[in-house]
Amino acid sequence: MKRFFHPFRSSSRQLGPLEQCLLEALWSRGSSTVRELLESGYGDLAYTTVMTTLDRLFKKNLLTRQAEGRAFRYSPRLTREALHREAAGDAFRQLLDASPAPELPLSYFVEILTERDAQLLDDLKHAVESKRRELRGKGKA
Repeated sequence: MKRFFHPFRSSSRQLGPLEQCLLEALWSRGSSTVRELLESGYGDLAYTTVMTTLDRLFKKNLLTRQAEGRAFRYSPRLTREALHREAAGDAFRQLLDASPAPELPLSYFVEILTERDAQLLDDLKHAVESKRRELRGKGKA
């Protein structure tokens, strides 16, 4: 499974393998308690391990939780897509902030897109044009 957060992202938001696994389970289930996760296939893990891991995800602001009796019911704060979008945005911001010349990361980005798939270059062009139209529309309001 791919990491959701690249290593140059701040370590407080990087996800370990168990965190990723439990987040995937919560995306599939919608919400769950520790006990429900253990009963649904994570029975080889200790209750306290799952509880601690979910608490870490909560502290990383990736989960919400509501008291349910003496336990918590955890739910993902973001969809899988929204989390990937947030991670990609943060990675691009870091690249731009780390470069003395912002056009350098952009030129590398264009090169990488071209190496991957020339269609991505067209997709980028359409995204830029769409954003320009959106910004012009806001300027008229």
